[in-house]
Amino acid sequence: MSNSRKWREYVAALSATLITAAAGTTVGWTSPTLPMLLSQESPIQTSEDQSSWIASIMILCSAASPIPASYLADRIGRKKTLLLAAVPYIIGWILVMLAANVPTIYASRLISGLGYGIAYTTAPMYLGEIASDEVRGAMATLITVMSKFGILSQYCIGPYVSMLGLASFNIALPILFVVTFSAMPESPYYYIKAGLKDEAELSLKKLRGKHFVRDELESMNSLVTENMKNKSRWKDLITVRGNKKGLIILLGIYFTQQFCGSTAIISYTQQIFDAAEGGLGPAESSILFGSVQLLTSAISSQLVDRLGRKPLLLISSCGVAVTNIIIGAYFFIKDLNSDYVVSVKFIPLVVILIFIFSYTIGLATVPFAITSEMFPTNIKSKATCVIQIFVALITFAVTKLYQVVDSNLGTYVVFWGFAVMSVAGVIFILILLPETKGQSFAAIQEKLYSSEKVVYEKDEDQMASVKITL
Repeated sequence: MSNSRKWREYVAALSATLITAAAGTTVGWTSPTLPMLLSQESPIQTSEDQSSWIASIMILCSAASPIPASYLADRIGRKKTLLLAAVPYIIGWILVMLAANVPTIYASRLISGLGYGIAYTTAPMYLGEIASDEVRGAMATLITVMSKFGILSQYCIGPYVSMLGLASFNIALPILFVVTFSAMPESPYYYIKAGLKDEAELSLKKLRGKHFVRDELESMNSLVTENMKNKSRWKDLITVRGNKKGLIILLGIYFTQQFCGSTAIISYTQQIFDAAEGGLGPAESSILFGSVQLLTSAISSQLVDRLGRKPLLLISSCGVAVTNIIIGAYFFIKDLNSDYVVSVKFIPLVVILIFIFSYTIGLATVPFAITSEMFPTNIKSKATCVIQIFVALITFAVTKLYQVVDSNLGTYVVFWGFAVMSVAGVIFILILLPETKGQSFAAIQEKLYSSEKVVYEKDEDQMASVKITL
């Protein structure tokens, strides 16, 4: 089946990922807003320390919602849980519109963080379960494509409108998500897991259209039935070898994703370009930065099912390692008050653009594809919950510590630290990550559990079911 015949799947995926576009607005919002809040003309006087909390507190709070989100995803479905994610965003932007002091902004960021955690816990499950094997990677990377769209919108609009005007634009995205996604089908895997086979068939027909194949439904049913024979427990994530291996792989990849410096650079884009004192103005540089992010994430969505997950991640990790070293060197020389930087002021803009290209082509997009396909149905919601909490905590640490280390030790120390972490990520990915391109859920699970007793059946070279005996 060609990709052009999968338009129903892409429509559902695009509608679902409007919620990650809304998440992107909450991340990118700080880039144009913090310089305004820190200025003398700010209607809400804000200190440096308060600004770092505004940037980071949203991500910290997002660690509170994955556990209830994973529970709800299994109880009421992936679709309804994703719809709930829109509520905190709408409330958060209303508070920004009404904000007259910093505590109100804190409250808006805290509430928005709840939506962020729900969205990123549930979206990979939903996209992975509605997609055909051939395009699962591309579908999952839409999470990042739409997130980058949300971030770019803040770079393009934020510097030229008031805080009220920007919040008014941002609140439209979660509302549009609710309107469109309400008409989309639920995950057929969820229906099978809930014992609703007729609803699963109807859902799959809506997703596949005239290309619906009953064998695919039977394959799903066999896999979920075998998975659900073993009731999942939280401790199974570390006591079952396949689960533990998948969890370690994903935690390592997400650690690299955050500690390569991506979130800090995105949150403080305008301030970094302003400190570099070169190239375009901070606002214009940020727009170019965001445009490269969006374009590259779209390219990555087309490459992930062609080149594979592992090559893209290795290319990405190597790229961010090299660019972090160069950016650190630039700020080191600048701190020495060297006249040399006057003649190379273009370096920060060029190198940061190369950084964001390198980051987005792999580390920003591919982890979501791997998350959507790595775990059996009975443990998937718990695994994505743990992963999202981990990501929230380390993202908070990076975002908060960036300002602290930058102020006390220097910008070059921050970027050289990111470089060390990036190199460690290259080694980790090279050694531990298996390739999952184009493979069915059953085949991926068989690979992860290969050291345990695995019994599987094949139907025209596609495994229909997997049974794991522990």
